Amino acid sequence: MVFRLVLGCGTVCRQVTDQVAERDGRVLVITNDESVVETLRDESVPSRSADPADPATIANVDTPDVIFVGSDRTDVNRAALEAARERFPDAIIVAYLGGNATAADRDRFAARADRIVDPTDAMADRAVDGTASPSAEAAIELRERLGRIDGRLAVVAHDNPDPDAIASAVALVGVAESVGVTADACYFGDISHQENRAMVNLLELDLRNMAPDDSLSEYSAFALVDHSRPGVNDQLPTDLNVDIVIDHHPPRGPVPGEFVDLREGAGATSTVLTEYVDRFDLAFDPSTATALLYGIRVDTNDFTREVSPADFRAASTLSPHVDTSILRQIEQPSLEGETLETIARAIKNRIQRDSVAVASVGRIGDRDALPQAADQLLAMEGVETTLVFGFDDEMVFLSARSRANDVDLGETLRDGFNRIGSAGGHADMAGAQLEIGILGSADHEVEVESIVSVVEEVITNRFFEAIQTRPGVPVGAYTQTSEWLFTQRGEPEGGESA
Repeated sequence: MVFRLVLGCGTVCRQVTDQVAERDGRVLVITNDESVVETLRDESVPSRSADPADPATIANVDTPDVIFVGSDRTDVNRAALEAARERFPDAIIVAYLGGNATAADRDRFAARADRIVDPTDAMADRAVDGTASPSAEAAIELRERLGRIDGRLAVVAHDNPDPDAIASAVALVGVAESVGVTADACYFGDISHQENRAMVNLLELDLRNMAPDDSLSEYSAFALVDHSRPGVNDQLPTDLNVDIVIDHHPPRGPVPGEFVDLREGAGATSTVLTEYVDRFDLAFDPSTATALLYGIRVDTNDFTREVSPADFRAASTLSPHVDTSILRQIEQPSLEGETLETIARAIKNRIQRDSVAVASVGRIGDRDALPQAADQLLAMEGVETTLVFGFDDEMVFLSARSRANDVDLGETLRDGFNRIGSAGGHADMAGAQLEIGILGSADHEVEVESIVSVVEEVITNRFFEAIQTRPGVPVGAYTQTSEWLFTQRGEPEGGESA
């Protein structure tokens, strides 16, 4: 039978005692607050009124398995921790730093406690069980990593961020600021999709749009959300030292970072951040909660794609705090004329083979119109897989959608286009981007149109061939033509934004 000793009973103590009452084992709470002792006794929790920092108080206490030091004051907890470690050298000790810990306090706590934690659910779990769940461990480690940051933190989403990346960045900023770290939610590129812009504007989310030539010197630490490698689907230096990485995509290479949380089982990074906000015992403000729920809904296609129990738990946690009226406005923005024209060109220009439709929409001014056009083609009778692509300067952007059970679009696009560009995404939603190196050297419009025509043929045929080829086998057709038309680029790993 586990014996748990609680020394000092501040705000955190109540989280512990509430859980202990429902579990097997013994517990004893020692605190110098007589009113708390009376309350605990009324709740049938064994308690004693005494000074938890006095070594004499625990001189005759039986040896506990787990000790939780839980006063609100740092000095009291430090003295109680030292006395407890001296009296019970083999016990598991979890110590709360209190509200005014200095660097010296942290060193002394670290030398004596098995774990230093803050007032979150994670602390209560560890105090009750003597161990913590993986998610609780991650929350504890994240807090410790944030606590070591001296300066400003840049929380960077992937380029042209989607709702999941935006919400995750905003939420991590809130988590960082809760422990005294100043932070900015940052991104490179554009937020051009109507729903994404509506989300940012209606929720008044504070984001910094960074330019490639912006100095990073004002930041002493960096976090990546919804992608996992600097310089890959963001415009950070590839050799940047990364402090924190939180993502749900499988990595395509080594992941740097002093703290790394890759939850491939989660349907969205917003799910992971929801858990962190909850673990840190932070209040969910309506804007952040609404953004996180929308991020989960978009990345899981309203809980129908790659969804996990964690996504449903996160949605349940967020639901009471969501501004449903704003959420409805975000989900039903008006379509701009250019987007409607792109959709119309996709329908008109489509080439269909069996249930697969491919369409070039020519020159585009808004790359976010491509996934909307791909969705519209997918809604057509007899179509189960779509690819829509368009040209912007020397770049070609591709967006694909599928509802076919035997198609993995992420693998299909990687097989078809990684040798001539970059691709990534999910089984039913993916994107790619290709650079047409030769297009920039074309002198005349006729020559440009000729090159574009060849590129359209290459992309169309490579995609059809990739669809017909089993996953993992590189597409072989048009290789020579492709390699001189296109310039190799790094592979994106964040949300599909092409």
